[in-house]
Amino acid sequence: MSKRFEQMQHGIIYYDYSVIVSPLPHADGGGFIAYVPDLPDCMSDGNTPEEAVRNAHDAITAWLEAATDHGLPIPPVSQKPALVK
Repeated sequence: MSKRFEQMQHGIIYYDYSVIVSPLPHADGGGFIAYVPDLPDCMSDGNTPEEAVRNAHDAITAWLEAATDHGLPIPPVSQKPALVK
């Protein structure tokens, strides 16, 4: 993970964004998908929910780096993380 974005100039850090995790159907290979509602097309997956979230954090960092490199605006965090059972 890029140290550049651990202390990002926008004051946003990858874990500020909510990550939604859902199980994938066995027909699609199983595991879990994790997506970030505030960042268009930012998603990842993993064999466990925890792995999916870790991978999503890497995807968030890459998304933020790419947006910054291309001069695109960084979307504000619109949701706070919550644990849902």
